[in-house]
Amino acid sequence: MTPSKDTGSPFNKGIQHEAKHGAILSRAAKLFNTKGARATTLSDVANRLGLTKTSLYYYVKTKEDLIYQCYDASLKHAHSLLDEVEAQTKDPLERVCLNLDLHIQSILDSLSGDGDYFAAPLELESVKADHRDLLVAEYVRLFKRFRDHIKQGIEQGGIRQIDATSTARALMGALDWSFYWLYEMPEADAADAARAVRQIVTHGLLKQPEAYQPKDHPVNSDVTAPARGFDREAQNRLKQEAFFKAGTRFFNKKGFSGTSLDEIAEHLQVSKGAFYYHFANKESLLTQCYEYSLDLLSAMYDSVASSEKSPAARLDEACRRIFFLQNSDQGPLISYNTITALSPPIRRKVLTRTDEVNANLDRMIDAGKSDSSFNAVSTPVAANMLVGAINAAMDMSLWRKLDDIDAAAIDYFDVFLFGLAAPNTRVSE
Repeated sequence: MTPSKDTGSPFNKGIQHEAKHGAILSRAAKLFNTKGARATTLSDVANRLGLTKTSLYYYVKTKEDLIYQCYDASLKHAHSLLDEVEAQTKDPLERVCLNLDLHIQSILDSLSGDGDYFAAPLELESVKADHRDLLVAEYVRLFKRFRDHIKQGIEQGGIRQIDATSTARALMGALDWSFYWLYEMPEADAADAARAVRQIVTHGLLKQPEAYQPKDHPVNSDVTAPARGFDREAQNRLKQEAFFKAGTRFFNKKGFSGTSLDEIAEHLQVSKGAFYYHFANKESLLTQCYEYSLDLLSAMYDSVASSEKSPAARLDEACRRIFFLQNSDQGPLISYNTITALSPPIRRKVLTRTDEVNANLDRMIDAGKSDSSFNAVSTPVAANMLVGAINAAMDMSLWRKLDDIDAAAIDYFDVFLFGLAAPNTRVSE
């Protein structure tokens, strides 16, 4: 796509068809990232560009077509960044870091008006099947290209012996929401984000990685959340949790618009009337699924914070316990891919509480920096990377075997604690 400024319409006689098409995709991508793909209308896009809907139909047939084109453009752009990386350097570790650099710079360019917006494919599950299959195939191809650089680095000795699949998934997931947190950051911090990401990915959080070894420990699967919404008696609590768990699984898998209340009721073997006894509508269920997930996280963080363990051990344990929630019968947690389905007032309330809960990660990272066990990393960048990786941890079984969930969690978060660089290639900061 051709870069277009945020102000003014690019539609004039001197602009060629491709530039107009690119401007449509860029503006639609910005709306998708802020408002949600399903909540955005073709009229929204047309109005932002000073077009009529009739003119817009010359470039896109339907909103479904527009969503597909935006997601396809995003994946093509991601592949182009890897093309650029592979043309610039042959060093595998540098290729990994440079790819992340370019990803962040692309977002910063869009925010400054110097580049196009690209839609994060957050509502992929709601795209019709034939389009979804094409997009998933492209994402898998992108994932394998990225993972191959990690594998090559391990083979050549520049990258530590790690699980390449888990690491690739963790790093790609870590930046899934970077378009959001880079926008929210102070401008100076956002400008330094690429350097901060590179530091964490290369060297990890631990200042002396050889001094810490993740310990085997039974994951506490008894973390529960306070009952909310209706009768707190034991039987009603079980019913409540059943609705939340089923609703979360369906929303995560099919998106908000693709989830049917009939499906949830059938899955739980209850009547649709039983659903309406507890919830006013589907949005009410989604809202309470968010609250339930946040209750679970709050209870877990409170438990970890009360221990006398080191900051590294507390952060390690918290991440592994959340990974367990995401990949066991206790979860998963709600995916933030559905956040745009909530009305703006409810969304703001959920995001405010989410920030409060996620601040536990900031505090653990700051504690490690205070006792000098952690490198002097950017706390907001490190915490946001962990939040992204945590959100992406669900359905890890699609990427690797999970015979031992805790062992998989250790593999998954390894890069954030220890970095990628092999010991003999590390340099003092």
